[in-house]
Amino acid sequence: METFLWKGRTRQGVTQMGEQMAISREAVIDLLRKESIFVTSVEKKKEEIDFSKLLKFDFSVGSGVSEKDVVLFTRQFATMISAGLPLVQCLEILSSQSKNPAFSKLITQVQSDVEGGSTYTDALRKHPKVFNDLYISMVSAGEIGGILDTILDRLAVHIEKIMKIKKKIIGAMVYPAVTLGVAVVVVIILLIYVIPTFAQMFSGMGGSLPWLTQAVIDISYGLKNNALFIAAGTILSGFGLKKFHQTDQGRTQIDKLLLKTPVVGDLITKASVAKFTRTLGTLIGSGVPILEGLEIVAKTSGNKVIERSLNRSRQSISEGKPISEPLGEDKIFPPMVVQMIAVGEATGALDSMLQKIADFYDDEVDVSINTLTSLLEPVLMVFLGLTVGTVVIAMYLPIFKLASVVG
Repeated sequence: METFLWKGRTRQGVTQMGEQMAISREAVIDLLRKESIFVTSVEKKKEEIDFSKLLKFDFSVGSGVSEKDVVLFTRQFATMISAGLPLVQCLEILSSQSKNPAFSKLITQVQSDVEGGSTYTDALRKHPKVFNDLYISMVSAGEIGGILDTILDRLAVHIEKIMKIKKKIIGAMVYPAVTLGVAVVVVIILLIYVIPTFAQMFSGMGGSLPWLTQAVIDISYGLKNNALFIAAGTILSGFGLKKFHQTDQGRTQIDKLLLKTPVVGDLITKASVAKFTRTLGTLIGSGVPILEGLEIVAKTSGNKVIERSLNRSRQSISEGKPISEPLGEDKIFPPMVVQMIAVGEATGALDSMLQKIADFYDDEVDVSINTLTSLLEPVLMVFLGLTVGTVVIAMYLPIFKLASVVG
């Protein structure tokens, strides 16, 4: 969802201008046309840099509405609509039942907009942080086709499956992250508090220390004397990397590197294929035009390299070519995926074929996560053992040397 600046004239010839959030320039024109405004110009709003924000960290938690809240709301709303309850009454009931105050307030705002004459789609469009392009496009298709309850059920299932993939990936990363964090904390404690004690003891012994012992002591003093600078440098580096990732070029470079990373790149590719095929299949099956569906899928892909590949596919379709051609040329998606998409296009069953691909790659994601976990566990244990073992051995080498001299 992007912000556009527009200028236009009413039927009476009065010039008007304003801002409008939409997924594309064409969507802005369509919205204003419904309000009987003849559009003379539409331009994407340039983002202004707020230098005050660059000097402080943002600890905001976004909209305060979780995906779980949205899924529950969508399912309950679908049930009420299918039971024949009026739209406004459904929103009123759901607003009063919501346990999340932020979400309850949002639903009330949507209800107020619908009561004021807005369509349900337009009312949701005012809350892009909670309802993304995918959600709004499917709701729009459901309203137009008169099958809003069916679309909402399908949408709830889709969000739940995407959440399931995210939970699997996050769950697989918890153990390695905790293990690595413990290893780093243990080593820092040893270097800052334990090693200086040994260093003082060795200084009274006289003679030269083994090179490994001296190296560990030097690292210890360096870390202890420059702890604030190291901490500040780490924080600034992380902040700089975050800002670099927010740029188009930076995100492209980082995403490209992630896709080429052994094991992790394979997992990201499979998860992206599952998400892309399931989302596009759901959109097409719900009556959303394929060009609009590809635009939405590209924006929600989460990877800049994959986003560009999907945009090229969108351009290919607009020129009358099949979607599978550019996907095959980019060499990002596995050949099997490209072939199955080509078969789906040829048989006119692209939506069902995309869902089959998504189901297959959901299982592949499970396999990749298990493989990644089984590889990381021994690697992390060896890393932890070598790191701590090296520090311990370095501290005992002078004692062994002294014992051999005395002996």
